[in-house]
Amino acid sequence: ISGFLDPEDIIPDMSLIAEAKSSGNYEAGEDDNTGKLDHDLGHLRFKILDKAYKAYDRARTKQGRLDPKTVKAQGKMADAFSLFKLVPAVMDPILELVRRDMQLIRDQERSIRDLCVRKSKMPREVFLKNYVGNETSVDWIDDMTEKMPEIAESLQKVRVSVRHGNKLIKRISTRTDMSIAEIKDLNRRLFLAVGNTRAAKKDMIEANLRLVISIAKKYTNRGLHFLDLIQEGNIGLMKAVDKFEYRRGFKFSTYATWWIRQAITRSISDLARTIRVPVHMMETVNKLNRLTRQLIQELGRPPKIEELSKRMDLPEDKVLKALDVAKQPISLETPVGDDDDSTMWNLVSDTTAESPMDHATDAGLKETTTDVLTALTDREAKVLRMRFGIDMNTDHTLEEVGRQFSVTRERIRQIEAKALRKLRHPSRSEQLKSFIEG
Repeated sequence: ISGFLDPEDIIPDMSLIAEAKSSGNYEAGEDDNTGKLDHDLGHLRFKILDKAYKAYDRARTKQGRLDPKTVKAQGKMADAFSLFKLVPAVMDPILELVRRDMQLIRDQERSIRDLCVRKSKMPREVFLKNYVGNETSVDWIDDMTEKMPEIAESLQKVRVSVRHGNKLIKRISTRTDMSIAEIKDLNRRLFLAVGNTRAAKKDMIEANLRLVISIAKKYTNRGLHFLDLIQEGNIGLMKAVDKFEYRRGFKFSTYATWWIRQAITRSISDLARTIRVPVHMMETVNKLNRLTRQLIQELGRPPKIEELSKRMDLPEDKVLKALDVAKQPISLETPVGDDDDSTMWNLVSDTTAESPMDHATDAGLKETTTDVLTALTDREAKVLRMRFGIDMNTDHTLEEVGRQFSVTRERIRQIEAKALRKLRHPSRSEQLKSFIEG
């Protein structure tokens, strides 16, 4: 529940309240200063409702539902229940119970009518005259069979289906403790009440659309299109219409402004960025941006992280995180250039791919190394290839190379040193120096 109604409450005069506020003589009542329910009052109201229900149940059991005492007890129970203000989440399921029962009754009545009128050829006027008021009578089909012998055979064929439909209708009547006429009348009154409520809500929403536009104008250029801001503001306005309590004495525009702003700011936080940022983090980012602009005016330069951390009273790592969150991502499909013939995707380098320059350099180095090694003996060239892993999966130790040639590691070291001295000759080393300098 969202509160309680009091028949003795007087709806406040808004003009008098506005005049009192402007003169400074307005004193808020208890209900103006709190949005919480009075638990003591709630306990008392539920106790009264429970007592009224038990009195009605006793009267119905002893006297019957139509007895004047039962009707009076039912009225008291209805009065006690009407003092509760139910939220839509509770009220809608209650209304749905009535709608669902009414729909089941209509389905069964339609089925019985088709069986009697279409299949059994009973005149429609006769069916309506005899069926209305006998919806819960299981023996109705038998009575009609006796009254209309000319179609008795066809009525006998649909007898089981008609009796089944009447049983279902009777079950609904028994469960709700209401006659079919009362259920239909209740559904009609609910339909009118819901229609009037929707019409009143529609009028309130349409009367305050300009308020949404005036508030949405203040939130432009924040990542959402102006029409999207208006749409989100309209959603907040509809929530305000559902939740507004006129008995508190406040103007609807005052109450609706908060809901409209809340809906717009929440939508900006959720939808304005490609990567959604939590609301609390966006609040930190907004405070950081305001502080940054303020410090730039005071210092004449962009503030340092330490200065922002001190003024925000936050650790430096959180300030850095907020600054990182504030960065807007860019789409790889963003057009580049005046002709829009290329996108950012074409300009982003692939760090995992080898560039043509590196590929050409590696190929030239491999070819030059092979040419230089041809100046050595086959044994010397193979020792260097194994020691430095040239054209091999890995390099080898002196001992591993020695086992390959069946000599000691010292001998391999000598062969390696001799081969390197040959390569250091200017005629050969100059070819390799160009790769080192490049």
